[in-house]
Amino acid sequence: MSLGCCCSSFLALEFPVSTSSSTLRLVSAHSLANLRMGRLEIRAASSKPATTGKREPRGITKPRPISPAMQDLLGVPEIPRTQALKHIWAYIKHHNLQDPENKKIIVCDEKLKNIFGGKERVGFLEIAGLISPHFIK
Repeated sequence: MSLGCCCSSFLALEFPVSTSSSTLRLVSAHSLANLRMGRLEIRAASSKPATTGKREPRGITKPRPISPAMQDLLGVPEIPRTQALKHIWAYIKHHNLQDPENKKIIVCDEKLKNIFGGKERVGFLEIAGLISPHFIK
């Protein structure tokens, strides 16, 4: 592998960068010949200070008020979409409402019919869309 260096001897130069004790070291290509080519990553200093801690929830993780039908099922006046979906799945599994032949289909009881628009059977992919109208904006 050639790095375009005709000099085969090791050459290291040190000279001060400023008046402090910092120095800059230049090393010839010969000493770097055994290193693999890698990607150089340069990071700029951020203008904002790094904040530790949690940020305020946004989007689907932000608690929203829900409809009375959804409140009957979940038992809370407001909840994030993600948690509502989790609670609905827990309810489905606890009451054994999945179709035994096809677990992707949910057989609705009266509480779920109120939420899912009166449907008897709902596919698991439909659930997120069917709970959307129950979140009051």
